[in-house]
Amino acid sequence: MNTAIPQEIDAESHPSVWLMVEEAMNKFGDKIAFSNFGATIKYTEINELSTHLAAYLQQDLGLKKGDRIAIMCPNILAFPVTLMANLRAGLVQVNVNPQYTERELEHQLNDADTETIVIFSGSTPTLSAILAKTKIKNIIVVNVGDCGDESAPSPEADSGLGTHIRLTEAISKGRELQYEHVEICKDDLLFLQYTGGTTGLSKGAALSHGNLVANLNQFSAVMESQLKEGEETVVTALPLYHIFALMVNCLSYFIKGGTNVLITNPGDMPGFVAELSRWQFTAITGVNTLFNGLLHTPGFNDLDFSKLKIAAGGGTAIQEAISKKWRDATGLHITEGYGLSETSPIVTFNEVDPENFSSTIGRAMPSTFISLRAEDGTEVAVNEPGELCVKGPQVMQGYWRNEAETKNVTTEDGYFKTGDVAILTEDGLFKIVDRMKDMIIVSGFNVYPNEIEAVIANMEGVLESACIGVPSEKTDEAVKLFVVKSKGSDITEDQVIAFCREHPARYKVPKQVEFIDTVPKSAVGKILRRELR
Repeated sequence: MNTAIPQEIDAESHPSVWLMVEEAMNKFGDKIAFSNFGATIKYTEINELSTHLAAYLQQDLGLKKGDRIAIMCPNILAFPVTLMANLRAGLVQVNVNPQYTERELEHQLNDADTETIVIFSGSTPTLSAILAKTKIKNIIVVNVGDCGDESAPSPEADSGLGTHIRLTEAISKGRELQYEHVEICKDDLLFLQYTGGTTGLSKGAALSHGNLVANLNQFSAVMESQLKEGEETVVTALPLYHIFALMVNCLSYFIKGGTNVLITNPGDMPGFVAELSRWQFTAITGVNTLFNGLLHTPGFNDLDFSKLKIAAGGGTAIQEAISKKWRDATGLHITEGYGLSETSPIVTFNEVDPENFSSTIGRAMPSTFISLRAEDGTEVAVNEPGELCVKGPQVMQGYWRNEAETKNVTTEDGYFKTGDVAILTEDGLFKIVDRMKDMIIVSGFNVYPNEIEAVIANMEGVLESACIGVPSEKTDEAVKLFVVKSKGSDITEDQVIAFCREHPARYKVPKQVEFIDTVPKSAVGKILRRELR
């Protein structure tokens, strides 16, 4: 264990995230803060633009501290500009996936009780379809090149949108208006981060300035040797509307004077690799499927990895087979951490070790307490699986206007129940076994899909896989494996089952194998097992 990492941090070093980013704007001036599609924006420029936009939001739209404002944009320069304006004005930012369906968008806007949205032009048809069912009065439309190369092509805003204003026009109007300073404290809300909509209506995790200040300081403490002021370039392919990229990439590297390379469409892997070739990047974050996709893209192995210090993985388990291939290509293993929307997000993180892969999620962040508990609430023994429960300054205030759900995930002694099953190793490291809801029960035995998927990732001819439970008359449930073949592969169902028989216990061996073209994934890259069910 690295004894240089403190056990505690000053969770109240700053009363707000705004003061942290303001210090960075003043300190790093002419350094490039963000890059996208070849256009760049400096710290001084984002300071200026966000001031004008904040003035427009305050004076023209009449928004006050604590009002909610939705942002529904991909990774483009307008996102951080809007973020900094919202921070400056003391607004509560509601982060919205630009690929949401009409039902999802309607629920989130109404639940957040917001009248204002900053929306990517390509997402406006979805808003138009449900606009009359919401309280939205103020619509600011964003194009790809706004705050950068305004000649960049962008979809037209939907004709049924009604009255709206372009972001560039809003900023222009704000130049003539007076920005009013807002006092912000640690208990003021910063983000509504919606989560848990896979089985019903999503809930808004209410994250305060204090939550994010704490997690920023926790991450900085753990990453001290990898985060050098003014020297970092981080690749941001995960969406900024997701708390992982928003906190780790955007805010953590911004306050250290780093440059964020924003990838708008990581699904375009050739274009992604082409953008990477323009940078000597020091850090990249992703999920298992993103790292795997890059490894299978021509030209990736030829990139310059000489400055790369960390590849940080989260969201889903990083498979050892993928990490080994990543090390062969880049010279270092993927470092895995763990977190949730409700925890701002980081709960645990591994020490960076280029030479060795850790199948764990590492140790608890400073000032963070973790308890693994059985169904009856008692703590489990070392190496025994239990629900991971966490307490720390980064844990949310609760679910937005939803006391019942907040109570449902809070223990009597104040721990947040994550819904993830984990074990604590004898070395003091935590290891996620799987989501409780994804566990498969075979003849009374627990089978965790992550374990099966990690095994089959080592088989030649397998690109990726996903595992679910299906009904079985003999064993209650049986294991079914969906497999995507590598290009040119001709592996068979019998070969896959035979490979699995060499590794896990017999009851874990898949009874069914189905070959599919693609595994369904969320916008972040998490495997959507519910769609396979």
